[in-house]
Amino acid sequence: MIGSYVAVGDSFTEGVGDPGPDGAFVGWADRFAVLLADRRPEGDFRYTNLAVRGKLLDQIVADQVPRAVDMAPDLVSFCAGGNDIIRPGTDPDEVAERFERALARVTAVSGTVMVTTGFDTRGVPVLKHLRGKIATYNGHVRAIADRYGCPVLDLWSLRSVRDRRAWDADRLHLSPEGHTRVALRAGQVLGLEVPADPEQAWPPLPPRGALDMRRDNVAWAREFLVPWIGRRLRGESSGDHVTAKGALSPDDIRTRIASVA
Repeated sequence: MIGSYVAVGDSFTEGVGDPGPDGAFVGWADRFAVLLADRRPEGDFRYTNLAVRGKLLDQIVADQVPRAVDMAPDLVSFCAGGNDIIRPGTDPDEVAERFERALARVTAVSGTVMVTTGFDTRGVPVLKHLRGKIATYNGHVRAIADRYGCPVLDLWSLRSVRDRRAWDADRLHLSPEGHTRVALRAGQVLGLEVPADPEQAWPPLPPRGALDMRRDNVAWAREFLVPWIGRRLRGESSGDHVTAKGALSPDDIRTRIASVA
């Protein structure tokens, strides 16, 4: 029975792509927190989301890990290193070494630490060329998890998120349905009974022609890829002026989810 949960990470864990009614993001971790809270007496569950979009592993270690360690919760979800891996010139072996050092600090004080792998990017423009690098890092994450006895939220094997409807228009972050499916899989990883199958088949889509796909790719590159590259060249991050959501009430999360469902 998990009575406290702290989410550590970047945009994935912050919930980018899953906006609530006020424009702030919900995301898989908030949705997962509700699943956990439903198994506790009312008011007997504490949840804190420390994740901030755009953060690199060392920034997460400096800003979020000490706060998670101080809270010593029953459960921590730890997702970090993805932004490092997609940057040119980074070595997944070296990133994994830093990941392990951070994980050791968290596992020393938390009852359970759930780590996540990266997604399979085979169908994602630009990122598909980094698939081998991501797979290498995933292998390290799984091995590290084995050494520390951590459950693994394996996103690479989650087939349902290979559908384009699982992704936001930027193709870098999950859609609300994608975040929901990850939350359900997280529940399964911890042995919870979940209200739906995260691998449930999507309704069929009408076929799309090559011209339509090229048009979509051009629009995506103009709206999302070029600004993303520009931020990298300027040394900027999407999270430079963003603060973590912090402590959240499961009741408030339920209300926000219901208002946009």
